[in-house]
Amino acid sequence: MIQRTLNLKPHIFYLIATMLILSSCGSRKYTVKTDTKASKAADAMANLKSKPLYRFITDWTGVRYRLGGLDKNGIDCSGFAFLLEKEIYGKTLPRISRDQANVVRSKDVNNLQEGDLLFFSFGGNNVDHVGVYLNNGFFVHASTTRGVIVDDLTLPAYQKVLVKSGSIN
Repeated sequence: MIQRTLNLKPHIFYLIATMLILSSCGSRKYTVKTDTKASKAADAMANLKSKPLYRFITDWTGVRYRLGGLDKNGIDCSGFAFLLEKEIYGKTLPRISRDQANVVRSKDVNNLQEGDLLFFSFGGNNVDHVGVYLNNGFFVHASTTRGVIVDDLTLPAYQKVLVKSGSIN
């Protein structure tokens, strides 16, 4: 009987040691960097005043870009702004970004409010891209390369080509 008890002690020791090691792995706390672009975009979404706007954006996020598109099979930037303003704010915009810029009352970028429009010129002097301002320097738009996405307006690539911002007249 004593011999049998002595033989079990190493097995019990190994069992307890294994359980401690495995349980320590399960209790490790993982932290998320809060200064990443994705976390800041998520914060911008979480801080939206309009819950219908939040639902609209999440419903369209990731839809691919398609010039002239106006549905979930593909949408362009002006079509996205057109639908968002109509469905969320009940405002009618022209269909083309250049024409949309003409019906917007200019506003300093530092005074923008949720739902205001941002116009960009990537190809020269004419407006050729539009986005919708959210908050804290973030906006949503239909990117030609990434589809519908929440993006950071403070990025130099956007700062260099921003030509107008404001609200619908």
